[in-house]
Amino acid sequence: MAATSATSLSIGSAAAVNKKTNLAAHAKPHGLRFNTQNSLPSFSGLRSANSLSIETNSSFLGKETCSALRGSLAPKSLKWSQSLNHQLSPQASYKVAILGANGGIGQPLSLLIKMSPLVSALHLYDIANVKGVAADLSHCNTPSQVIDFTGPAELGNSLKGVNVVVIPAGVPRKPGMTRDDLFNINAGIVKTLVEAVADNCPDAFIQIISNPVNSTVPIAAEVLKKKGVYNPKKLFGVTTLDVVRANTFVAQKKNLKLIDVDVPVIGGHAGITILPLLSKTKPSVSFTDQEVEELTVRIQNAGTEVVEAKAGAGSATLSMAYAAARFVESSLRALDGDGDVYECSFIDSDLTELPFFASRVKLGKNGVEAVISSDFQGLTEYEQKGLEALKPELKASIEKGITFANKQPVAA
Repeated sequence: MAATSATSLSIGSAAAVNKKTNLAAHAKPHGLRFNTQNSLPSFSGLRSANSLSIETNSSFLGKETCSALRGSLAPKSLKWSQSLNHQLSPQASYKVAILGANGGIGQPLSLLIKMSPLVSALHLYDIANVKGVAADLSHCNTPSQVIDFTGPAELGNSLKGVNVVVIPAGVPRKPGMTRDDLFNINAGIVKTLVEAVADNCPDAFIQIISNPVNSTVPIAAEVLKKKGVYNPKKLFGVTTLDVVRANTFVAQKKNLKLIDVDVPVIGGHAGITILPLLSKTKPSVSFTDQEVEELTVRIQNAGTEVVEAKAGAGSATLSMAYAAARFVESSLRALDGDGDVYECSFIDSDLTELPFFASRVKLGKNGVEAVISSDFQGLTEYEQKGLEALKPELKASIEKGITFANKQPVAA
């Protein structure tokens, strides 16, 4: 869903990224830059620089692969450079904290964020057993320093000076469980963690993964308001997984090249509150009424599909980690000055009569720069009905979170 103004594929000691992907491996903070001529509106990877030089063969891709890619990219880079008038170079200068780093989402998410060339420090927090995760990740030859923090006594320190806080902490969904069933446990966890964020890094981007997102984001907002540090532009419910699934399922159904597919998903992050706008799919593609219904239902119930397939062994942890890492990477690019970054997210919104709503937004250095209201123009009858149908359920979930937050005392 993200977009950037340049295409990027980096090799060797600096970065390894795939065109139009969000994640990168970065071995050392030097050694690679290259040019690009034109912007690719659906690109969702790292920004590129305006020169190409590869100084070493140090890369997890392997020497032979690097050599082949070097030979392929060098002439293209020379051609691209002719019309580039500015230089963009990723800098490992941002600190990211993951609260719940030892969990089913937290561990793979930590690995993926460790691969980002924009991260200088990765703070891993959990109530137990996070030292092993940190030790393991610290052996990866990417530039970010990994530091572990264990238990409530170390929570505050894990958040000092952090630019982005990601919260996947909580219990996973099990077979037969709805997201509401998770509420009582996860609501309390999110409240406690956001209180610590408010006290230690109130200016950070706060990204909520813990379900039910439709309720935990409003909880976080109320906590921040009570602490006097609420910035609605910097609080995000991570709904990227819905977009990732929509893109995947549409590409499969219509036999499209997955890398080109972009489907905005609005509403919330549970059941019928998830509304893919298939009519807004890029590239433009037609669907039968049956295809629209089948795809919409599958996207809405994809989490249950994974829960049932794992037969009690967990929920969607790997795809969620991938989607969250994509959102983190987009946020880091925005913080680093990329002026063309878009993602869907559940945010404080005035697009509808509801106080929170998921939609496509433009990200910038200060968080949400713009809400893309044009996605709501020209909805199909099916989408319009879906939009009206999701509002009562989403409204109830939001109010449930606000009520919970206001009944609970906020830590001083």
